[in-house]
Amino acid sequence: MARRTKPDPLPEDFEEHILDTDIRDEMQTSFLEYAYSVIYSRALPDARDGMKPVQRRILYTMNDMNLRPDRGHVKSARVVGEVMGRLHPHGDSAIYDALVRMSQPWSMRLPFIDGHGNFGSPDDPPAAMRYTECRMAPPAIAMTESIDEDTVDFRPNYDSREFEPTVLPAAIPNLVVNGTTGIAVGMATNMAPHNLVEVIQALRHLVKHPKTDVDGLMRFIPGPDLPGGGKIVGLDGIRDAYETGRGTFKMRATARIETFGRRKGIVVTELPYGVGTEKVVERIKILVQNKKIQGIADVKDLTDRDHGLRLVIEVKNGFVPEALLEQLYKQTPLEDSFGINNVALVDGQPRTLGLKQLLEVFLEHRYEVVRRRSQFRRNKKADRLHLVDGLLIALLDIDEVIQVIRSSDDSAAAKERLMSIFDLSVAQTEYILEMQLRRLTRFSRIELEKEQETLRHEIEELDAILADVELLRKVVSDELAEIAKTFGTPRRTVLLESAGTAAVAAATAPLEVPDAPCFALLSATGLLARTSSAGEIGSGGGRANHDVILAAVRTTARADVGVLTSTGRLLRLGVLDLPGIPPSANEPNLQGGLPVSEMLSLTAGERVVGMTALTPEGPGIALATRNGVVKRVNPEVLNKDEWEVIGLKEGDEVVGAVQLLAGTEELCFITSDAQLLHFPASDVRPQGRAGGGVAGVRVTEGHQVVWFGTLANGDVDSPDGAVVVTASGSSTALPGTDSGSVKVTPFGEYPRKGRATGGVRCHRFLKGEDRLVFAWSGPAPARGSAASGAPVDLPPATGRRDGSGVPSSQPITACAGPLTATVGVAPAPPADA
Repeated sequence: MARRTKPDPLPEDFEEHILDTDIRDEMQTSFLEYAYSVIYSRALPDARDGMKPVQRRILYTMNDMNLRPDRGHVKSARVVGEVMGRLHPHGDSAIYDALVRMSQPWSMRLPFIDGHGNFGSPDDPPAAMRYTECRMAPPAIAMTESIDEDTVDFRPNYDSREFEPTVLPAAIPNLVVNGTTGIAVGMATNMAPHNLVEVIQALRHLVKHPKTDVDGLMRFIPGPDLPGGGKIVGLDGIRDAYETGRGTFKMRATARIETFGRRKGIVVTELPYGVGTEKVVERIKILVQNKKIQGIADVKDLTDRDHGLRLVIEVKNGFVPEALLEQLYKQTPLEDSFGINNVALVDGQPRTLGLKQLLEVFLEHRYEVVRRRSQFRRNKKADRLHLVDGLLIALLDIDEVIQVIRSSDDSAAAKERLMSIFDLSVAQTEYILEMQLRRLTRFSRIELEKEQETLRHEIEELDAILADVELLRKVVSDELAEIAKTFGTPRRTVLLESAGTAAVAAATAPLEVPDAPCFALLSATGLLARTSSAGEIGSGGGRANHDVILAAVRTTARADVGVLTSTGRLLRLGVLDLPGIPPSANEPNLQGGLPVSEMLSLTAGERVVGMTALTPEGPGIALATRNGVVKRVNPEVLNKDEWEVIGLKEGDEVVGAVQLLAGTEELCFITSDAQLLHFPASDVRPQGRAGGGVAGVRVTEGHQVVWFGTLANGDVDSPDGAVVVTASGSSTALPGTDSGSVKVTPFGEYPRKGRATGGVRCHRFLKGEDRLVFAWSGPAPARGSAASGAPVDLPPATGRRDGSGVPSSQPITACAGPLTATVGVAPAPPADA
């Protein structure tokens, strides 16, 4: 056993210093330091790039590791180790959790990590990081692009051995698009995701109009766009959040009623943000066991990779599915709330920001990034131009240069003599001395002169950007447009002003509803509803709140209407199943309606193109296809839920279908190569359901019909009775990203031509435009709408039928005229309806 030794004696001059500290002061100081660390270094995002420190460090490290989308995946553990060892001295689980979230499409509207392997689900955790692989997704490249061009500041890492960026260049408005959540000490943040295209449209509008208020921005961003789709019910809380930074809204699952054999069932295809199927199934089972809800026979989760989310709730016979669905909304996570709390770091301080403040902070950041990048590139090109100028001087007198070098004692003497004889700088002289002999050819001199001219031109462009603030803003706006074109996707979440009159009342007490005249309505965003009398829509002007009404069919409450689809099907739909909208003396509000996807079972890619009344009398239906075929269908009502109304050729689809009221209407085609053709409906002989139609308009190769509809004779003959709305754009642009040029022209400017001809030109394309992206014709005044349902201002009607358009504030996807002219006529909705 080792012997214990005495400790060494203290030196004689040692003095003991003990500092007495009040424990309250010590605890207060320590807690404040901890709170400061959590707020600024962990929980809250920076308002400029929308990143928390761990997220920023992950993307920066992966960029340094060159894990780009065109490279192979690497183990997630390798990335986590690099981040932890270099920049983030915390637990590996926190780093991996952040990496996983940035790869989950149900967590982020625009994921930044491309994951390979089991990265979890809304209900299940991911596999361990040693089993999964990752690399940067394409949007992550836009977040880190030009980071090595002095665009952002760097600071020392935790051990001062390396440097890390204080913020990313962030070409994507990440904070608004992806949202975030975090809990700090004494504060928290919870921000909703939005649609990238809508956000960039608002940013570009704010660049041109800095004084735009929240109402102006909400024309482009009507509300959040959640990764999982679903519905948002109630917009008041969203407006509060956009104004003050705080607000609450309700999220609802997307569900429809389907028939399974002799039973009906509720099919849920989209869930609220952050809700998984297991959570819903577990809650339903508890309610059934406790007998708090009745009528459910079985619950099946049929979700898979091919068909997406599909939760089937079978309903017992004798129970009303609509009423059961309303109970499920109230008692299960099929309806959930989201509390917006826009807290982010601005200039290092936590602030609660409204929508405009969030966009302004991002824009100021982009202005600074582009300015610093332009200065960096200008300096680089100026340095290169300086060397090229010196090299050209040497090439002009190359014999003398060689003689000076050969007659010098050493390189230092040669350097001094060259500088004095040819008046060169140190950098130019060193570059000449290092020049290879193969650069002395005549072709090399021509290349240098071309490079010199190019560099001077590029420097002039960069100097212009640095000197002109307006030009700098234009560069930022153009780059944002390119981001929207590259990464933009259509809106997934449906916005509803209110839940509307649910189908519960109609389903539980159908005998109390009289068979009175009413109108079935279809909006541009694909909402269906009914209203009771013509007086309620007579002065509506074709506009609902945040929407336009595309079809209004005259019918009765207990009748059926037919919904025509792009595949040539006619689907029967009971009017009583449509939600009723409140009476309105001005403009009907279809925000209480239900989406088409909840009322009808559509196949993948199938869309609604029109509505018609199901009556065995009348002139029938007129419809047209993408390849220019037109057909009149005899009025025929079958005892089926669906039937075909046209025989389509392979690759063709129906683009428009309307109900004929008199049979003397004018049929009108507009093609993507800006050709308009109209002729009387009497020129088309009616056919049976199996017929394939006849030639309607001649379509050139590579183009197609973009709109088909009818106009009443009174509108055609009147000089101010009808207008033509056309919007041009580029075929290479992503749909919904290019605002294009819009033109409104009186319909009377276009002469009638015979069926199966090419029509007349209706729009002149500007530079960069090669096709019509939207077209419509109908009674004036026309009202435009964007994909989100927000109104779009149209220019006044001009007299030039082949003139070009004017730039639009945002892409137009739907148009409608006064409802008094729409009644009984069902123009085709856009593709996303």
